[in-house]
Amino acid sequence: MEKIKWTANEMPKTDDQYLTLMSKEAIEKALAFHRSFPQYNQTPLAELKNMAEHLGLKDFFVKDESYRFGLNAFKVLGGSFAMANYIAEKLGKDVADLTYDVLTSDKLRNEFGQATFFTATDGNHGRGVAWAANKLGQKAVVLMPKGSTQTRKENIEKEGAKVTIEEVNYDECVRMANKMAEETENGVMVQDTAWDGYEKIPTWIMQGYGTMALEASQQLKEADKERPTHVFVQAGVGSLAGAVVGYFANLYPDNPPKMIVVEAQAADCLYKSAIEKDGKIRFVEGDLQTIMAGLACGEPNTISFDILENHTSVFVSAPDWVSEKGMRMLGAPLKGDPQVISGESGAVAMGLVATAMQDPDYKELRDALELDENSTVLMFSTEGDTDPDNYKKILWR
Repeated sequence: MEKIKWTANEMPKTDDQYLTLMSKEAIEKALAFHRSFPQYNQTPLAELKNMAEHLGLKDFFVKDESYRFGLNAFKVLGGSFAMANYIAEKLGKDVADLTYDVLTSDKLRNEFGQATFFTATDGNHGRGVAWAANKLGQKAVVLMPKGSTQTRKENIEKEGAKVTIEEVNYDECVRMANKMAEETENGVMVQDTAWDGYEKIPTWIMQGYGTMALEASQQLKEADKERPTHVFVQAGVGSLAGAVVGYFANLYPDNPPKMIVVEAQAADCLYKSAIEKDGKIRFVEGDLQTIMAGLACGEPNTISFDILENHTSVFVSAPDWVSEKGMRMLGAPLKGDPQVISGESGAVAMGLVATAMQDPDYKELRDALELDENSTVLMFSTEGDTDPDNYKKILWR
């Protein structure tokens, strides 16, 4: 069995120029926008009291994004907010004035016209972009990497987008989609990975993801819980991780939780960057084969990387079995705890925490994470069973 790899973050600190992008004020703007959608409901924060006791922790919370807008994943938060910001900027308006009702009105459509939003996806992001484009009366074109499942492709097509599965990996799909956007009249690239010269839209997407972190922090407060001592978040390109880590770093500037970023071992570009300790970004190339399709990205978001470099405590590279273990533990909880249907890219932190707490081989990791009976853990289950056949196979085999 492949081993979990990890490293404490010893990269040099930067001037932290991007942290303010994830300020509480910026995220509150995103939340207000999402609340204007008729489909909006705050997703549950599951408290696994018995699991916490079983593992030797004080408390364990799981933000369950399988309920988000009926799309079974959190990604729509980013794509929708980025599109709204793009339209607002084109029309010289403030995004705060572009609620769902305004965005879907004939008046706005006549004013703005028709755009085609291009994106690359392993599934959830493309579905979110397609859904938002559909609701806003815009077009969407979605490219998927080789190995993508038909189920995920069909779910995106149901939202009215043009979808193709290409014979290349995710990072190549990003480049192809970007080229298509540049060559299309009113074509717009909506991607949650940033590179030099492409930073505005990924920033809006990250702020959109912040809605999830802001909801979780409010729900903890409502449950009379103090701040989490540990925040675990998974990373593909790192936009979600940067959003969550950035939000909590801003929320608790004097006493931030310990932040742990977990990647799929087949695409662990952040971990590979961190072990070099020089602050330079490393890429992972090749097919990036992992069950954690949503994390199969080998080239990090530059903005997010800067936030993570400054505020992450530990980077973890997790083999697929860690995610499978997490899926089973969340899907078949201890009696009295709520069930969380968590997909391959959503459950990896659960498997990691359980392994660190229970497997003597990982005592050093547990010590590095400083997990013990005083720990209140928060993790994000970012998707439900977005590949239902594979979900059943893993849970029932």
